[in-house]
Amino acid sequence: MKVIKFGGSSVKSAKKIKDVKHIIESQQERVLVVVSALQGMTDKLLEMCCLAAAGNQKYLDLLKEIRDIHISMARSLYTSTSLETVLEEIISLLDEMENITEGICRVKDITPKIQDRVLSFGERLSAILITHLVTKGKYIESRQLINTDNTFGNARVNITKTFNNIRDAISDEGDSILITPGFIGSTDHNETTTLGRGGSDYTAALFSAALNVNRLEIWTDVDGFMTADPKKVRKAIAIKALSYAEAMELSHFGARVIYTPTIQPAYKKNIEIAVKNTFNPSAPGTVITKEARSIGESPIKGISSIDDIDLITLQGPGMVGVKGISMRLFGTLANNNVNIILITQASSEYSISFAIHPLDTQKAVTALKKEFEPEIRLRKEINIMVEKSLSIIAIVGEQMKNTPGISATLFQSLGRNGISVIATAQGSSELNISVVIRKKSLKKSLNVIHEGFFLSHIKELHLFLAGIGTVGGILLQQIHNQQKKLLDQLQLKINVVGISNSRKMLVNTDGIKLQDYKNELDKRGEKADMPKLVNTIKKLNLRNSVFIDCTASEPVSEMYNALLDSFVSVVTANKIACSSEYSLYKELKSTALKRDVKFMFETNVGAGLPIITTINDLIKSGDKIIKMEAVLSGTLNFIFNEISSEVSLSRAIMMAKEKGFSEPDPRIDLSGIDVVRKLLILARESGYELEQTDVEITPFLPPGCFEGSLDDFWKKVATYDDEFEKNRQRLEKESKKWRFVARLNKGKADVSLQEVDASHPAYPLEGSNNILLLTTDRYDEQPMVIRGYGAGAEVTAAGVFADIIRIANV
Repeated sequence: MKVIKFGGSSVKSAKKIKDVKHIIESQQERVLVVVSALQGMTDKLLEMCCLAAAGNQKYLDLLKEIRDIHISMARSLYTSTSLETVLEEIISLLDEMENITEGICRVKDITPKIQDRVLSFGERLSAILITHLVTKGKYIESRQLINTDNTFGNARVNITKTFNNIRDAISDEGDSILITPGFIGSTDHNETTTLGRGGSDYTAALFSAALNVNRLEIWTDVDGFMTADPKKVRKAIAIKALSYAEAMELSHFGARVIYTPTIQPAYKKNIEIAVKNTFNPSAPGTVITKEARSIGESPIKGISSIDDIDLITLQGPGMVGVKGISMRLFGTLANNNVNIILITQASSEYSISFAIHPLDTQKAVTALKKEFEPEIRLRKEINIMVEKSLSIIAIVGEQMKNTPGISATLFQSLGRNGISVIATAQGSSELNISVVIRKKSLKKSLNVIHEGFFLSHIKELHLFLAGIGTVGGILLQQIHNQQKKLLDQLQLKINVVGISNSRKMLVNTDGIKLQDYKNELDKRGEKADMPKLVNTIKKLNLRNSVFIDCTASEPVSEMYNALLDSFVSVVTANKIACSSEYSLYKELKSTALKRDVKFMFETNVGAGLPIITTINDLIKSGDKIIKMEAVLSGTLNFIFNEISSEVSLSRAIMMAKEKGFSEPDPRIDLSGIDVVRKLLILARESGYELEQTDVEITPFLPPGCFEGSLDDFWKKVATYDDEFEKNRQRLEKESKKWRFVARLNKGKADVSLQEVDASHPAYPLEGSNNILLLTTDRYDEQPMVIRGYGAGAEVTAAGVFADIIRIANV
């Protein structure tokens, strides 16, 4: 014989009840079926009781709704030949319920005993609906078998009497399918009682243990116990096997798959429990037995949570070395019916913290103030502190015992994503490690812990991109082209969840379709608002979040520190932040270090060339940058390479603009300010505290060229074409070339147009190439040379992409 229990979600509609009928009738052995009330029915009955007890006539609306639901369900399930019999039984129960609630309304009061009687109708009506539908179905009244005390609302079962009653009433013989309502029992005086929330599971376990069945099946709406709550962790997977201890721990800490007391009777009789999905019967589900079974590489079986708890701490010198403090504390709480979820105590005995449900907090604090009044009020040796809006997360697994690194993985997963642990508890059995965190961080915490233990081979980044113009647009295309390869080869999943241009912004935590991001932004985007976008990023609190700046906007750069301080890494191609005041640069670096996130800006200098990375590696390894000489403007190098007898200075500048090498206003490049910013960034990364005013600029165009409109500029610069052509001819005869050079020598910095001969490493630079010569303590005789493309949207986007990959550390 086998016992099967179906929860409310399994009987929420006529179609689902027909599925239940199929599951029951397809069993290969005789079964006893325990059923819950229709989904949501117990809440409706409870609400109806409350309204009636308050004398509120709206209870009649609920009464009619409950009546209509069950009669409609019967009409949907049965043909005319059997409908009359079913309706007669159902209406009889509904009439009885109506008479009771009418009485409640008249006296405007309700006792726990009467409330239990009303609540019992949910399961009884459900059982009748299923009994007549199932072939050879036979109704068993569980109230006549399950004997309880008179603790109405959460009655305690008399196991001995109950087991005797069940064995006397039910035998293995016969071919009928036994159907019984869960959740309910009765006292020695035949007063109806309920077994508390989840009591139908417990009913099924009691029948299983009394009848010594081999297997108890709990049919619900999920594929068994999951590695985490799938509503909070999308990547949660079903757990194939659990031990009784693991299942009880997960259930205690919020996994609502099975009612915790259910496991106890099955455990004592060593009955296998299977959790199955009514909506996916072919799924293997979760099997719960005495011995734990491995489900793969992870040493933990699952992650569970209690969403809302308060943490009360008793602390003070009056506790240190004083015997009986714990006894008084927990005795007082027990006497006031305060249930403790978690306990943790400092080894110094200075404090004891415990977690309870928020509804019990005031009661607990009042009781403790009374118990410890001398220590609190008179001697002022003990304080009571209450922290609210907290959650508990528990990781559970018998394989955790003697497995090193479990705690490290847990706390590193949380710490790297900016989640503070307020309290922690671990038993000597090492079956469970529990942490208390802020409630607002619960979803993020569950996801990062789940990733750390179950998806450690896959790293996931959530990207927010500001600026989807030339560089940003190419970056999105590069990401789109590379996403599958990164996932397959490096186990790196990149999700672009936010994009913004100067007009609109769009955030979608499910990910933005990169093949159609422009249309998505146009159709679904809202008005661009950078402070609002940053607040959204902070509020979403997604794990492994990265903000990418592909703009040249100062307001965007002003958001970096707030993002870094909120544990969001920043990748930027925007030079403004790192080349502004040294104090801001230092603050950004410091915040990133303090929050253990990344602040990456490789493309600020040399586009995709590994210049900043190389300098960082040298500094970290103990080297010192003494001198650097560089051509850092791909735009200016292109211009001076293009000037020829056929191409004038003004034409070369226009060509740079047309090819996208220069800024829309090329005067920004020609002024040398862009090179100053780049040199400043390199100097700072090399350890020199320089400001822009410390860099000497020697302009190669007179100040008048930079005054007035852009149209004025084109007219003015053309007047210098002849002069530059004469100088170019002279350089050609001398076998020299122009190079706009940035130099740093022992802390002194300058930028200027230089004439270099063939012996200089910068002489052969072509197109928009850059070059950097680094002289260090180690590279003192021959400088280190870095050379390559230093401008262009493709290489800049690739450099930004490379910084993103570095953050993933794959």
